[in-house]
Amino acid sequence: MKVIIAEKPSVARDIAAIVGASSRKDGYMEGNGYAVTWVFGHLVGLAMPEQYGITGFQRENLPILPAEFKLIPRQVKDGKEYKNDPGVMKQLKVIKELFGKCDRIIVATDAGREGCLIFRYIYHYLECSKPFDRLWISSLTDKAIREGLQNLRPGSDYDNLYLSAKARSQADWAVGLNSSQALSISAGYGVWSLGRVQTPTLAMICSRYLENKDFKPQTYFQIKLHTAKDATQFAVLSNERYGTKQDADTILERIRSEESVSVINVETKQGSQEPPLLYDLTTLQKEANSRHSFSADKTLSVAQSLYEAKLISYPRTGSRYISDDVFAEIPALIGQLSAYTPFGGYAKSLSGQVLNKRSVNDKKVTDHHALIITENMPNDISADQRIIYDMIAARMLEAFSGKCTKENTSVSLDAAGVAFTVKGSVILVPGWRAVLNAPDDEKGEDDAPVLPTLYNGDTLPINGTDLLEKQTKPRPLHTESSLLSAMETCGRELTDEAEREALKESGIGTPATRASIIETLFSREYIVREKKSLAPTNKGLVVYLAVRDKKIADVSMTGEWESALNKIAVGEMDADTFHRGIEMYAAQITAELLETKIEGGNKRESCPCPKCKNAQVTIYQKVAKCNNEDCGLTVFRNKSGKDLTDGQIKDLLAKGKTGVIKGFKSKENKPFDAAVAFDSEFKTVFSFPPRTGNMKKRK
Repeated sequence: MKVIIAEKPSVARDIAAIVGASSRKDGYMEGNGYAVTWVFGHLVGLAMPEQYGITGFQRENLPILPAEFKLIPRQVKDGKEYKNDPGVMKQLKVIKELFGKCDRIIVATDAGREGCLIFRYIYHYLECSKPFDRLWISSLTDKAIREGLQNLRPGSDYDNLYLSAKARSQADWAVGLNSSQALSISAGYGVWSLGRVQTPTLAMICSRYLENKDFKPQTYFQIKLHTAKDATQFAVLSNERYGTKQDADTILERIRSEESVSVINVETKQGSQEPPLLYDLTTLQKEANSRHSFSADKTLSVAQSLYEAKLISYPRTGSRYISDDVFAEIPALIGQLSAYTPFGGYAKSLSGQVLNKRSVNDKKVTDHHALIITENMPNDISADQRIIYDMIAARMLEAFSGKCTKENTSVSLDAAGVAFTVKGSVILVPGWRAVLNAPDDEKGEDDAPVLPTLYNGDTLPINGTDLLEKQTKPRPLHTESSLLSAMETCGRELTDEAEREALKESGIGTPATRASIIETLFSREYIVREKKSLAPTNKGLVVYLAVRDKKIADVSMTGEWESALNKIAVGEMDADTFHRGIEMYAAQITAELLETKIEGGNKRESCPCPKCKNAQVTIYQKVAKCNNEDCGLTVFRNKSGKDLTDGQIKDLLAKGKTGVIKGFKSKENKPFDAAVAFDSEFKTVFSFPPRTGNMKKRK
């Protein structure tokens, strides 16, 4: 019997249907000599310090650098402790029994770095030694699964990819755990989170935010002149910017004394613009954020659902190219879009044409090729799925279309000795831009006017002038789109597509993990969304200011680590060498952070704990909590619709009771007054004041 292990039950069902495993069992499907089982994410991971006999955050325990990392099943919190996830334990038992019965294993987890890690951690945790092969496919269509099963690859072909994934996992553990504990100890309150990729990403957001807020705009003036030729009106701008209104007014009066403006030089160039490359995940996330305000995480989630619905290829790809054998399928895919309403007309016009091969390069295809549609057409899909599917379909049509040919004109003019310039652009052959009638959003040429035919020496009338008061502007706050670009290219803002591609290997994170890194910053309450922009919270700024001069916030160094992991994956670097370097760094950053002092954050004040008597209760923004985890005393600030003040919380902690507080609201929304007190178990209760005055008896 062969066991096939997939990454999700839905994928397992698709594979089971292909191999004829139709008998449903508890945790797997069986039939035709196969058992098809599944995982759901990381069932097994690296053990936490408690498994090495290290508890709490203690200065003397740091750095924690295990000689050999232990693997344990996924944990869930049960009260104050963590225990094995019962659902995980049940599935691991099923997998262990199947591994014990089988002759060979077929690994069908997602075909990428993390998919390899998910299987190998389970394989090693269960101490399995059965031989295994790898199913490596780029889509979940029946055709792709059948072809993949006929072309299984030896599991050993992916040893280096596993070593890269393992090195990433252990590096994140060593750096993240030690730095987080060190900063928390140094702060003396709260739990602070740092990470190998998380912290430099936060640094990019915070540094841009501070740069933006500290920017002092400078006022300047430009002169706008209106003219015309052959009934075509257009405006030109002065080349020079004037620092004061007085200077600008002087020049403006000089120009107004003239009746005409002269054409000094006309340059007309015909240029062509290649179509964009196909989408990889990061480019799809960036454009979905810019066009539709989708978060990176939402785009990945929607794309994953389209992949599992067999409508697109594997989304967690870092490549924008396809191989020659995949290119052979493109004409048929374009042909099927002829029947797809949004692009049917254009797809028909492309049918039979010589296709542009800019996105075809075998050497630039990584683990998976670029995102394309499959032979299955969408029917009943959600509005969000339709948006992402249409983006991928449109980009596929654009990528294989002809160049866009344009005529760009630059005109220099003179009025009273003042130089003016205007640029115009005309699209001669739309080429790939005809798919969506897309403007040139990188260069802003869609705003360029259509100019009349101009010649050197032309004299044109001055039909009016305006004095424009402008201000210099800071670089805008990061959006998810611009942040993804910065993560991809180690913080360098590149608009040139070729330059971005060249630096992708040294980016931070991977296409598959960047969305989760951004979401982690939200969950840690380090950043918030301000419309489309990303801004740090006070807590996020406190962390950044504490570590901004440390290597853990260094974007380029983290990029070098990611580059090293890529080299491990292709056998160009030794994983042990990388890990030794990470251990040295973890020890260094731990020592640095233990000497760091945190100022601000969510800390308010602290008081002796009335419950355990030997620790401090720290007053935070929403809660007051004892620093002794075994004590667990917790006071939530909001009581029945009213927030307690710091002074009231201090009274409660010191005296066991506050004074009478006015303005609480009952469940029926009726106001009442009461004191807040501790009961015998240090739970908060309301204490009502005694009624005053004597009720007079009615006669």
